[in-house]
Amino acid sequence: MLIATTTFTFLITALFAIIRLDTIIKRDGIYFRFYPVQRKYKYLPWQKITKSYVLRYNPILEYGGWGLRIGLFGRGRAYNVSGRNGLKLVCSDEKKLLIGTQKPEEITEVLMALKQYLD
Repeated sequence: MLIATTTFTFLITALFAIIRLDTIIKRDGIYFRFYPVQRKYKYLPWQKITKSYVLRYNPILEYGGWGLRIGLFGRGRAYNVSGRNGLKLVCSDEKKLLIGTQKPEEITEVLMALKQYLD
C-alpha cells in the first residue's frame, strides 16, 4: 500500500510539473493547447472572433478553479494554469473562451498591433 501511494503521489506531482498552457497569437488567428492533455494546437481564426480583450477574473468563483473548466452562468470554457489574468474571446456563434495568461500587457500589445483588441 505504501508503494502504491508513493507511486500515485509521484505521478500526480510529475503531471503538475509538466502541465502548461501554450498560446500563439498570429495574424490568421489564435493557437492554443493545454499540454499534455492536448498534444495538437486548437486554432481559432480571427473571422470567428467578435470580441477579444484581456481581463482580470476570479478563477475559483467564475470557473471553479484552474485547468480545463466550464464557466458558471454562461461564462464559457476556460483554459488556465495559474493566476487571475486572461484573454477573453467571444465567437460569432456566441461561444465564449478564456485563455489564462501571465503576460496580460504583452497580449494587449499584440492584439492592438494586429488590430484585434475588440471590446
